[in-house]
Amino acid sequence: MKKAFLILHLILLLSQLCCGIKWLALSQTPSSLHINKTQHCKVLPGLVNSQAQLCRSNLELMQTIIHAAREVKKTCQKTFTDMRWNCSSIDSPKYLPDLERGTREAAFVYALSAAAISHTIARACTSGDLKLCTCGPIPGEIPEPGYRWGGCADNLHFGLVVGSKFSDAPMKMKKKSGGSHANKLMHLHNSEVGRQALRDALVMKCKCHGVSGSCSIRTCWRGLQDLKEVAMDLKTKYLSATKVVHRPMGTRKQLVPKDIDVRPVRENELVYLQSSPDFCAKNDKLGSFGTQDRQCNKTSSGSDSCDLMCCGRGYNPYSEQLVERCHCKYHWCCYVTCKKCERTVERYVCK
Repeated sequence: MKKAFLILHLILLLSQLCCGIKWLALSQTPSSLHINKTQHCKVLPGLVNSQAQLCRSNLELMQTIIHAAREVKKTCQKTFTDMRWNCSSIDSPKYLPDLERGTREAAFVYALSAAAISHTIARACTSGDLKLCTCGPIPGEIPEPGYRWGGCADNLHFGLVVGSKFSDAPMKMKKKSGGSHANKLMHLHNSEVGRQALRDALVMKCKCHGVSGSCSIRTCWRGLQDLKEVAMDLKTKYLSATKVVHRPMGTRKQLVPKDIDVRPVRENELVYLQSSPDFCAKNDKLGSFGTQDRQCNKTSSGSDSCDLMCCGRGYNPYSEQLVERCHCKYHWCCYVTCKKCERTVERYVCK
């Protein structure tokens, strides 16, 4: 346990480099640490005062939020595995400048973070991991014939209320340490875009009932799609994000599209203030890891192609031996036997 606290103190020091999403450093919290005492809130990395206060008043909530931080890291890196920027900065706090410069990458991470924390809390209500909440409410509309409301719906309302209170806290601080006003407006806007994407991911799920496997009646509830589906929606918004400027509009400054400022910013579009680097070469100041030694796809014409991923530097081939199950046979009753086959696969990495 002492070792876990020492690791937390180290993470806490590293997490000071980023403001609005410092809480993502919670993803590195040792799994052996269980948040069951109020003093634990003092050593959790990346929390502002209001977040620490929420921790002290709802200790069981913090395990869910730690899980959300891990989900953000895993989901972000998987969603961008085919692109030059692949969320590596989330895994290394010293590279966090790329998430605080107001780039479209920051826009995506803030949106995904806001969606993930509300998603995780809503699911925790359903699974019974949180005593603070229960299943979501039964819809008011009457279902179609053959359908009935039942089951345990994901409590999206509770997830959104508590999640936004936690994730938006750093941007609502009055202290200047929370970043520029323009950056705060950008992060708050993109966080809400993430939560809207989560609302759109609430779908009807059903379970069949009937004699001999028939589906004469269906019990249905409102459930959330997996976070990876929300992330793919946000990736589409990332690719079409709008560059904005902080400009006086009426009595106050607002974010407006830089090139088409005849219209206001749309509620469902991600926005960014600064252009991104190309992420081809390593640059600590810009938060770029570069693409050297990244795996590429020789036959692809997309963003993971060796030409685009390697930025024209070329690539090196190497062979990899894979062991797979093969020649499987089903035996009555009731097991399957397989042989092991080896095959050589050619891979490519950027120079």
